[in-house]
Amino acid sequence: MTSEDLAGLFQDCAPTLFANRHLGTIGDERDDMLATLGCRSLKELADQIIPSAIWRERAMKLPASCDEMTALAELRAIAEQNQIATSLIGQGFHDCHVPPVILRNLLENPGWYTQYTPYQAEIAQGRLEALLNFQTLVAELTGLPFANASLLDEATACAEAMGMAFAHGRQRKTIVVADTSLHPQNLAVLQTRASAIGIELRIQDIFSDELPDNPAAVLVQVPDTRGRLREGLDALGDRVHQAGALLVAVVDPLAQTLLRPPAEWGADIAVGTMQRFGVPMGFGGPHAGFMAVSDALKRKMPGRIVGVSVDRHGDPAYRLALQTREQHIRREKATSNICTAQVLPAILSATYAIWHGPEGLRTIATRVNKLASFFAAAAGDAGRLAHEGARFDTIVLQADVDEQVELLKLAATEGFNLRAFPSGELGVTFDETTTLDQVCNLMILLEFRLPSADALDCLTGSWLRDDAFLTQNVFSAYHSEHELLRYLNRLQSRDLSLTHSMIPLGSCTMKLNAAAEMIPVTWPEFANMHPAAPSTQTKGYQKLCADLEAWLSQTTGLPVCSLQPNAGSQGELAGLLAIRAWHEANGNPGRNICLIPQSAHGTNPASAVMAGFNVVAVQCDERGNVDLCDLKKKAEQYRDSLGALMVTYPSTHGVFEASIREICEAVHQAGGQVYMDGANMNAQVGLTSPGAIGADVCHLNLHKTFCIPHGGGGPGMGPICAARHLAPHMPTHPYEMVDNPMAISSAPFGSGCILVISWMYIRMMGESGLRTATQTALLNANYMAKRLEDAYPVLYTGQNGRVAHEFILDLRDLCKEAGLIIDDVAKRLVDYGFHAPTMSFPVPGTLMVEPTESESRSELDRFCEALLAIRGEIQEILDGKIAADQSALHFAPHTALEIAGDVWPHAYSRETAAYPLPWVRERKFWPAVARIDNTHGDRNLICTCEWPES
Repeated sequence: MTSEDLAGLFQDCAPTLFANRHLGTIGDERDDMLATLGCRSLKELADQIIPSAIWRERAMKLPASCDEMTALAELRAIAEQNQIATSLIGQGFHDCHVPPVILRNLLENPGWYTQYTPYQAEIAQGRLEALLNFQTLVAELTGLPFANASLLDEATACAEAMGMAFAHGRQRKTIVVADTSLHPQNLAVLQTRASAIGIELRIQDIFSDELPDNPAAVLVQVPDTRGRLREGLDALGDRVHQAGALLVAVVDPLAQTLLRPPAEWGADIAVGTMQRFGVPMGFGGPHAGFMAVSDALKRKMPGRIVGVSVDRHGDPAYRLALQTREQHIRREKATSNICTAQVLPAILSATYAIWHGPEGLRTIATRVNKLASFFAAAAGDAGRLAHEGARFDTIVLQADVDEQVELLKLAATEGFNLRAFPSGELGVTFDETTTLDQVCNLMILLEFRLPSADALDCLTGSWLRDDAFLTQNVFSAYHSEHELLRYLNRLQSRDLSLTHSMIPLGSCTMKLNAAAEMIPVTWPEFANMHPAAPSTQTKGYQKLCADLEAWLSQTTGLPVCSLQPNAGSQGELAGLLAIRAWHEANGNPGRNICLIPQSAHGTNPASAVMAGFNVVAVQCDERGNVDLCDLKKKAEQYRDSLGALMVTYPSTHGVFEASIREICEAVHQAGGQVYMDGANMNAQVGLTSPGAIGADVCHLNLHKTFCIPHGGGGPGMGPICAARHLAPHMPTHPYEMVDNPMAISSAPFGSGCILVISWMYIRMMGESGLRTATQTALLNANYMAKRLEDAYPVLYTGQNGRVAHEFILDLRDLCKEAGLIIDDVAKRLVDYGFHAPTMSFPVPGTLMVEPTESESRSELDRFCEALLAIRGEIQEILDGKIAADQSALHFAPHTALEIAGDVWPHAYSRETAAYPLPWVRERKFWPAVARIDNTHGDRNLICTCEWPES
C-alpha cells in the first residue's frame, strides 16, 4: 500500500483543520447567508465586491492549512533552536520574575487581552482603573504630577519627548541636545525622528560641554548606558533651564525606588520603560514605555491619559481624558501619531508594583544594587573596574578588543551573556533574577577574588530618595495572592471583552485570538530572550522572523519586509521615511508633498508630517470614493514636488474603489510613490494585494489582520512590506552593527515575542484558510448590511451595491429628527450587552460596523436584533409615545444599582431598561457606571488614583 493509499484510508478521520475553528460561519449557515444576498458561493460574492482589475494573479506560497497540535509542534521545534542564557547585557532590557498570579490571571487571560481601546468608558472601568494605577506608579516614581497611560517603548518615548519639546517651543527652537551616554537605541531613534521634522540633534557630553544657544530640550539618561550615576544633576537642571530648554530625564523605574525623583533635580519630562516591572524581555517587547510631565506640560503630553470624572449619578468614573488631541481630530496638526499604547504591558507592570508594594520594590532594588556593588568591589580589586563612583545595577569592565572577544566566549561557555562596548570594554548588568551564586560563578570565571564586606559601595546619602512613595491604598492592599486574585477578577468583571460578545468596531478588526496562537507567547524560549543576545543563541527567532517576513511578503505581493515597527502608526512612519529616503537618494529631496484623501485614517496626516511631508488633502465624491479628478489635478499641480500618496484600501468608507489602479498610476506618473495603509488588509488577503493595486509600500496591523490581540489598546505590531527599490531604505537598528541606522523602535524586531501569534495564525490557516477568512469577512459584513438597510441607511456602497468588510450606518437624519445624538445609540447598545461600533468616524453622526470572519451567524443576528430594537425605540420617540429626554436611549446605559434602587424615576420600565430583548437575560453584561460626564473630566483633570475628596 502506497503512502497515498494510507492517507486516503484515514482521510475521513483526519484532525479538524484550525480554519474551521476560526471561522464563525461554515456549512449550511454560510449557504443561508449567501442565499440572503442572492449568491451561491463565497467567490461569487467576492467577484461582486472586488474590482476585476485587481484580483490576484498568483497564489500565495504559504504552508498548507493544519490543526493546532501540528502547528504547536512545529513552533516548539523552532523554539528549541533558541538558547536561553543568563543575560547580563542590560541596555534597557532586564530579566525579571512574572508573579504567577499575574501570569495566569492577567497575561494569559482572554478577559484581559481581548478588550478594545476604552472608548466606551462605561464598560471599560476595570482596565481604566488599572491604567490609572499605572499612571500613579509613574508619577510617584518620577515625582512629576501627570503621566500618560503608556507609550510604545523607551526609545520612542524619548522621541515623543523631543517632539513635545519642539512643539512647546512652537518649532522655533530647532536644536535638541542628547547626552552621549543615552542607550544606543535611544540615540538612534532620536536621530531618525529628528532629521525628518527639522530638528538638529546634537549628541554631546552634557556634563562637560557647553550647551548651544536656545535649545528646545536636553536629554539625559540616569543611570546612563555605562551604568554611571553622574554627579551634578541639580546643576544640570539649572543650566538647562537657564538656557531656556526643557530637561528630559530617561530613567530606570527600579532604580527610582531608591534614587531621588527626577522632578527634584529639575526634570520637566521623565521617560523610560517599565519592562523590568514584571514583563518578559520577549526579544524586545512588547513593553510599556512611560512619560510623566510637569503641570505646565500636562495638556501637551502625547498618547492617552486616563482621567477621573463622574457619571450621571455623580459617582466617580474613569474615562480617557483630553480626547481632542486624538489624531483623527487634529490630523496634520497633531504632534504625535501614537494611536495605540501598550495597555496590557502597562497593566502588568502596575499590577507587579501592587503585588510587591513600595517596600517590596525597594527590597528588590536594594538587592540588585548590593549585587552590583559586590561585583564592582571585586572588579576594582582586580584592576578591571572602568568607572569609579555611584552606580545602581551596571558595572563596566576594562578590556581591549582582543580581550573582550575572549572574555565574551569564556562567559558564554558558562551560560552568561555580557555586553560588548565598541571600545572593547564589557558591561555587566544585574537584575531581579540574578542570584548570588551566579555572581560568584562569574567572578570565579573572571578570576576575581571575593571582596571584603566593608569594600561594598552601595547607594547612600544624597543619591537616595527620602520621601514616601506609592502610599495610595491600592499599593498596600493586595500583597496576598488571594486578595490580588480577587482584585484582578473584580476589575475584569467591569470590562466587556470578546469573552462576552462581539466588538464590531469598523477598521479595528476585533477577531478571535485563538488559544493556540497565544500559548507560545509565554514559552521561556521566546519570552526570556534579550534582543541583543548573540545570534548563535537566537536561531529560533531568526527562523520565526524569516518565515513571517516571507509569508507577509506573499500576502502583500511586495517582496521586502521589516518587522521592526511595533505599532501601525510606527509602520506608517517607517514606510513614509523609506519613500523620503528613496527620493533623496535619487536626487529629489524637494519631493515633500503627500496627498491624503479626506477619508484617510486619522494617523495618516500626523505620520506624514512626522516623516517631513507637507499634507495636501484630496476630496472624496458623494459615494465616498477618492475624487479622481481632484487627485489628478493635485498630482499635476504638485508634479515637481509630489512625494507620496497615502491611501487606505478598501477605503475607510468601507468600499473597494474601482479606480484604485488609476489613482496609483496617476501618482506614479507625477513622480510620487504610493503608500497603502494596511488597516483594512483583512479584506484583501488571498483575493487582492497592495502589490496588485500598485502600492509601493504598506504597513500591516498584525494586531488586526493577523490576530495579535488588542490587549485593551495595545500591544500591536505594524511591519512594513515594500517593493524592491525601497529595500535599501527599510528600518535598520544599532544592534545590527550598521552605520547610521534608521531605527524605528527600541529593538530590531519590535515586539518580538508576539510575532509568534501571527506565525501560528498564518501557519494554521494556510493559503486556503486565509482566503476563506477574507471571503467570510466580506460575507458577514454584507449580510449584516442587508439585514439593517431598511432600518438604517448604509452610507456608502461599492460596485453592485456591495460593501467591503465593514459598512457605515447613517444615523444623522434619524437622530436629528428624534432629538437624539449618536452617543445615545452607542450607550443603549451597552444595555443589550454590546460594545458600540466605531462612532462618528470617519463621518460624524454615523456608526461603522465590522463583524470579522470569526463571529458566528447567531452573534451577527443578535447584534442586528439589538440595532433593530433600538430603531423601534427611536420610532416610539418619532411617534410621540415618549419624549427623547425621557427615553431609555437618553439615560442609557443602566447600572444594576439603578435597576435595584428603591426609586425608579423613569417613564419606561425597569424591564425595558435592563432586559430589552429576551435573550439579554441569559448573557447580561452590567456596566459598572452610568453615562459619564466627559466635560467634567477634562475641566477637572485628575490622573492619579486618589479621589478629589481624598
